[in-house]
Amino acid sequence: MGPVEQPPAPTIHIEVVFSAGPRQIELKALTLPLGSCVKDALLGSGLLAQAQGLSVGIWGRKTTLGHALQDRDRVEVCRDLIVDPKEARRVRYRAHGEKLSKKGVKRPQTRAVTEPSG
Repeated sequence: MGPVEQPPAPTIHIEVVFSAGPRQIELKALTLPLGSCVKDALLGSGLLAQAQGLSVGIWGRKTTLGHALQDRDRVEVCRDLIVDPKEARRVRYRAHGEKLSKKGVKRPQTRAVTEPSG
């Protein structure tokens, strides 16, 4: 009789995503042993050193390095925001409004809605 074959160890498939700057995305797909944590994923992807001091999350929700991963999780390494998204939207809106007024297009004025009497 030959050697007994061991069944393969259960694994999980995950993605690790990191953006070093605007429009720069690193995506790495990994297969890790069942029971791996976020830190294991960062080690396996080679992004642990770059992730120091940054926030990590799974599918957009902040988590810790010790959080256990599940199959098909997406680990995200997030940089700090440079500009408040609401303020950036206001600046874009103002700039767009100025472009429209230069072309002679006017934004409609909002009117107060009055209830019909009677």
